[in-house]
Amino acid sequence: MWLEREISDRVLELSRAFPALILTGARQTGKTSLLRRLFPDHNYVSLDLRASAEEAEESPTSFLAAHPPPVLIDEVQYAPGLFRHLKVAIDANREARGQFILTGSQRFTLMKEVSDSLAGRCAIVTLPGLTVREIRSSGWAPTDLHAQAELVVRGAFPELWADRSIPSREFYQSYVATYLERDLRQLLRVGNLRDFERFLRVCAARASQTLNKSELARDVGISQTTAGEWLSALEASNQIILLEPFFANVGKRLVKSPKLYFCDTGLLSFLLGLTSEALGTSPLTGALWENLVFLELTTWLNYFRPEWTLWFYRDQQQREADFLIQGPWNRVRVLDAKWSEDPPKQAFSSCEVVAGIVERARDITETEVGLIARSTRNHRFGARRTLISAFDVAGYLSE
Repeated sequence: MWLEREISDRVLELSRAFPALILTGARQTGKTSLLRRLFPDHNYVSLDLRASAEEAEESPTSFLAAHPPPVLIDEVQYAPGLFRHLKVAIDANREARGQFILTGSQRFTLMKEVSDSLAGRCAIVTLPGLTVREIRSSGWAPTDLHAQAELVVRGAFPELWADRSIPSREFYQSYVATYLERDLRQLLRVGNLRDFERFLRVCAARASQTLNKSELARDVGISQTTAGEWLSALEASNQIILLEPFFANVGKRLVKSPKLYFCDTGLLSFLLGLTSEALGTSPLTGALWENLVFLELTTWLNYFRPEWTLWFYRDQQQREADFLIQGPWNRVRVLDAKWSEDPPKQAFSSCEVVAGIVERARDITETEVGLIARSTRNHRFGARRTLISAFDVAGYLSE
């Protein structure tokens, strides 16, 4: 089953505006499948194949002659020397658009090569896992607690929803093994992969929390410098996202460390050893739910409102809000994630306190507060409060 991706129109639009386009994202998010569907007439070559990668790196002129544009080059990070030759090929026919469509799973490596060689010539798009709306197109619906728990634990990799018979535990077991053996060895010199896998699981136990590198390093038995390098590797391979705290003119009261989120709640559940049956009673449920809500918010904003900014808020007085979104005209939305179908109205109070602080700090008069919960529809309480369905975040943000 093919699941339509909401980012498709944006990819096509950018391909008509730039000579080259790079689609980044973690492995198995469907980059190749999407691009081959959108650009069926492009030649195709994968640098996942060692022989092709070696040819592209060592004989780039011959490689481009054998694979002329328009061409789709998969996993281009395996041949960094190719980028300089792509620049020459693009400049030879600068008016042609969408001639080089590239994919890559290591974002930081790609960004460096693009900034060095393809600046102004290349659009960059990140493909995350499926959104809830995309998953619903597979036939899934948030009918009850079991279905909602399945959404969290199964995650958002397209293959798992295109074919529901695939066991998610075995999928993630293979995914982690492949990630450690392939991407990690290229990004880092890790003497013991077991140490890094333990580090990965320790990070999972701290998902949706503010990042403390010294605690991570202590729990794994590595230096804080190594912990920082390994976190960068997780970011580079699109496994985690760090959400920065809100900043304002409120002195030293604000927490300055980012919050740690995983790019897929299925992978996170696997690393924590959680099943859908155990989710309702686990003390980790709230963190998993917040992680899912974060992915919905950040994906929708990146797709449709890239000019909007997403933060979290926390200060030393323990006043906090899970998410703070600032849109145009200084419109601010202060939101909390709640693993509940119908949270009580007093649950809005924490967001309202933070909204008041933000209004004073930024001289903002238009603020809204919301709870993102397991409710089946969005419901407003007056002009300021909204109970938001996590299964229709797009509907709320579109207002």
